[in-house]
Formats: sequence, C-alpha cells, structure tokens
Amino acid sequence: MRFTVRSLSPDNLIETHTVDAADTGEVSRLLQQRRLQPLSIEAASGSGVGYSSLPGRTPFSLLLFSAELLALLEAGLSLVESFEALLEKEASPIARAVLERLMEDLREGLRFSAALARQSDVFPPLYVGIVTAAEGTSDLPQALSRYIDYQTRLDTVRNRMVSAAIYPAILLVVGGGVTFFLMGYVVPRFAGVYQGTGRALPWLSQLLLDWGQFVGQHSGTVFGCLLALMLVAGYWLRRFVHSGRWIVFMTRLPGIGERVRIIELSRLYLTTGMLLEGGIPILSALDIVSNVVSPMTRAALLVARSIISDGGTLSQAFDSSRLTTPIALRMLRVGERSGQMGAMLTRSALFYEGESARWIERFTKVFEPVLMTVIGLLVGLIVILLYMPIFDLAGTLK
Repeated sequence: MRFTVRSLSPDNLIETHTVDAADTGEVSRLLQQRRLQPLSIEAASGSGVGYSSLPGRTPFSLLLFSAELLALLEAGLSLVESFEALLEKEASPIARAVLERLMEDLREGLRFSAALARQSDVFPPLYVGIVTAAEGTSDLPQALSRYIDYQTRLDTVRNRMVSAAIYPAILLVVGGGVTFFLMGYVVPRFAGVYQGTGRALPWLSQLLLDWGQFVGQHSGTVFGCLLALMLVAGYWLRRFVHSGRWIVFMTRLPGIGERVRIIELSRLYLTTGMLLEGGIPILSALDIVSNVVSPMTRAALLVARSIISDGGTLSQAFDSSRLTTPIALRMLRVGERSGQMGAMLTRSALFYEGESARWIERFTKVFEPVLMTVIGLLVGLIVILLYMPIFDLAGTLK
C-alpha cells in the first residue's frame, strides 16, 4: 500500500515522501531508520490515518503546526508572514479557522501567547507557557524546537506502551469470544443431549450443564444482560481512564505499581525540565505541569510548591513529596549546584525512559505467553467438562 508522509528532517525541515508499506506501523519504522520524525501519514487515496485522525485527538495537529511554523521562522519569515504561508497551503476547514483567528489577533496587536491563550481548547497551558517564556527571550524558534522534541518523546513512550498492549488485547478479545461462544451456544446444546439420561455427572460438569440449560431457556434475557453489562463497563472504564484514576490504581498493583510510578515521574521530569530550560520560573513551571499529570501527582506537586514557596530547594520539595528516586535526587542536587536544573531533570527523564522501555519489553515477553496459557486452560477446561460424561458413558459400555 502506498502512503504519503509529511516528516520533519534532522535539520528541522518539513519533507514530503511517498512510501510503499504494508501498514502505518511499517511506515513509522522506515522513517525512524532514516531519522525522520513523522508528522502525518495518509493513504495515497487520501484517507487520513495520521495524528489528526486518531480517536480522542483534536483535528488540529499541534505537533504539525509547531514543526511547520518552526521551519518558516528559521527560513527568515516573520510571524504574520508564516501564518499567511500556512493558510495558503491549509486545506482543513478546522485548521484554517484556527490559523485565521490567530492572524486576526496578531493584527489587532496581541502578543502571540495571548492569541494562543484565546483558543485554550486547541493550545494547552503548557504550550502557551513556553511561548510566553520565549517572548521574554525573543527566541521563539528554540522554544518550538524544544516543544517538538518534548512531544516526540512523549509520543514515543505512548506508542511503545500501546504497541505492547495490542497483542494482549487481541488475545483477550479472541479468548473472550471463544469462551462466550462455548458458554452461550455449545454448552446449551450439550445440556439438551445429556438432559434426561438419569446418570450422575461430575459436580463441575453438572454445574456447567445447569448453566447451559438456563441459557437455553432464557437466551434473550441472558444476552441482553451481558450486552448491558458490557456497555456499562465500557462507559465506566472510559470515565475511569479520562479521570486519571487509573494511574492511582496501577500504582497499587504489586510488581507493576513502582514501574508505573517511574513512568509518571519520567513524564513529570521531562515536562518540568523543558519549562525550566525555556526560562519559566520554577513556581510557574509547577503550576503548568500540574495540568498534565495525574491527580495523585498533582496533589504531591501542591505540597512541593508550598515547600519551595517557603524557601526550600526543588530537591528537598520533590524528596519530601515522594516525587523523586535515589538517582533523580542526586541529579537534582547536582543541577542545583551547577545551575543546570532543567538539563538535569531532562537527563533524569531520559534515564528512566530507557529503563521503562526495557521493562516494558521484558514484561510483554513474559505476560503474553502467560495470558495465552490462561486462556487456553480456561477453554480446555470447558471442553473437558463437556466431554467427561461422554468418557464416562464410553467406559460403561466397555
């Protein structure tokens, strides 16, 4: 299949390529081999499968906008000229509306950060914050470059976790489908065959066949209840994930909780480091970061902010709030002595990103065969319980 790809080169230039691949995953791998950062991936027929078409994402791609704006600014265009150039090539009505409103605000004399803040549904506080800091240093291209690198790293971690979850999810769906088929279709038929034989069956087989008879007599009610239960569970799970409470739940799981905490801390360090390197004061940076972390980490950040407001150091605040690890704490103290706090936070994030990537790979290699074994044992148990009366009857005939 042929794909049209817009990518960011190592020199921060936007390039368009045509790639022949089986799917978007293979396209991403090919681009990584060429050291290109994908901005959008579309099928040759024009059906978009890039960042802007992913479920739950705004149709306006902030990463693509930042990369294109960076390329135009580094080419020597002014901010208004850059937006005019972006409008000339933009075909999406939603993206055009965002760009036109930004241009109107800039022509009215508003600062770029104020224009971004007027569209808070498109530009998050984190993005507005780094632009505000860049206006103070007159170095907007550097701020955009820093944001692109930050978002790329977050996307890499997110894609790694999604990739690791795809195969187990497929196993669960297939295994659940087979189990539902056996319990909802096969078992009721076997129950009808064994009914009235008058033979004593093993307890588990009898329990399974009683369930089969119940389903056979009330199939509509049973499947209606199952469907309603699945819809309620899906709705609850969606709210549970969006509220951020899933991270709190994951951190309490034995063996997994500490790793989830490390991944959350890595994101915290990366975001805070980017803001500090952009020239944002520490208290303002913590206020901005609190909008992009889980509720549990947000509560700890409030405690850390209070400690810093009272004259404490960042290392003391993070240590008291349990927002650090032994290695990160040492690096924070080095950053305080050298005045390179932002760089040290970023290095801490990169260190734990690599460690988390290795752990995810090892966990996946162990979890997938274990899950497959559990599903196989469950299906095998159902089949054995169904055929045990037949084995018993065959023994009697002999």
